[in-house]
Amino acid sequence: MFSQLSAEVRQYLVVTGNYWAFTLTDGALRMLVILHFYGLGYNTLQIASLFLLYEFFGVVTNLVGGYLGARLGLNRTMNLGLFLQLLALAMLLVPDAQLTIVWVMLAQAMSGIAKDLNKMSAKSAIKSLVPADAQGMLFRWVAILTGSKNTLKGIGFFLGGAMLMVTDLQGAAAIMLIALGLVWLLSLLLLKQDLGKSKNKPKFRQLLSKNRAINQLSAARMMLFGARDIWFVIALPVYLSQQANWDHWQVGSALALWVIAYGFMQSLTPWLTGRRQGRAPQGKDALFWVVALTAIPALIALAMQAANDPVLLLLVGLGVFGLVFAVNSSIHSYLIVDYADADGTSLDVGFYYMANAAGRLLGTVLSGWVFLEGGLLWCLYLSTAMLLIASLLSIGLPATKPQGS
Repeated sequence: MFSQLSAEVRQYLVVTGNYWAFTLTDGALRMLVILHFYGLGYNTLQIASLFLLYEFFGVVTNLVGGYLGARLGLNRTMNLGLFLQLLALAMLLVPDAQLTIVWVMLAQAMSGIAKDLNKMSAKSAIKSLVPADAQGMLFRWVAILTGSKNTLKGIGFFLGGAMLMVTDLQGAAAIMLIALGLVWLLSLLLLKQDLGKSKNKPKFRQLLSKNRAINQLSAARMMLFGARDIWFVIALPVYLSQQANWDHWQVGSALALWVIAYGFMQSLTPWLTGRRQGRAPQGKDALFWVVALTAIPALIALAMQAANDPVLLLLVGLGVFGLVFAVNSSIHSYLIVDYADADGTSLDVGFYYMANAAGRLLGTVLSGWVFLEGGLLWCLYLSTAMLLIASLLSIGLPATKPQGS
């Protein structure tokens, strides 16, 4: 049955399956590290510090990875991402005495490089597999890939917790190492050798985009993800642990369910934003949805201050924020692929996801600092301020790829 599909669909399924397998291990690995070090007595902020190198190297990897993808081909960067994840998992097979903070931070740095190589390659590959005049198909394929990734990352959270119930960190890492190794071997065999390779070899100086629309969208993306992570990454789990007296299983399960619902909503975005009218999103759609998102964190903070049960209101607000944020993210993911140059797509996509990683890094650092200084409410207010900046940056985004860019 697989052989009867068109070459483009077969490649899309290979890319998607590759991305799915990687994402499961990425979510599971994060939960394994969190629960393992929580069990050793580390607090949430100390555990969060383990992921700073993971986010930092995402900034570097997306920039350089886009260049490598255009020169070498996306099959190589995708398979390299899988191989580095295998190395990161292998680093966790050492005895407990050698699982120091520094060692795990280095393993997470390796995993961060792997994740962004894999993601950049998957998102860029779709552009080369869809006809230039099939924007509706492009939007659906991007939405499915993006939404399913986040859903599977949430499932990965559950998978990591489940594996830790029946084995230890090293045993869970070994299971994932074997499974992902098989996926890597299949990927080496099935991915096209010239997938995504630029016809004109890009120069290193071309790493920074000269496309105004991509620069504008990238800046808005950085603020969008900074606004999410300033309260979601550290402040929210710490607040639920301290104020609601939730244990780590409750916190982990709540975050996993949020990510699964978030991914499901991303997959539905084509039906919500124009598929029924037969059109793909435009720049004005990105502006509309980020404006709709902007007030939500501030409204959550104001409602919590006046409520008798602030935790319940926080969870309701978190759900609403997640649904609207998912639509924003899915529209952005489509627009960057649409705006990108067809020859050497990974250069533009890599630059854009560099901004995405920078936003996550900014949000992670601010989440810990602002929460310590002012608590969750100030994190929510600053989230609204960052979303306001994202709204201003979204004004004037073009409807489609600018001509001549």
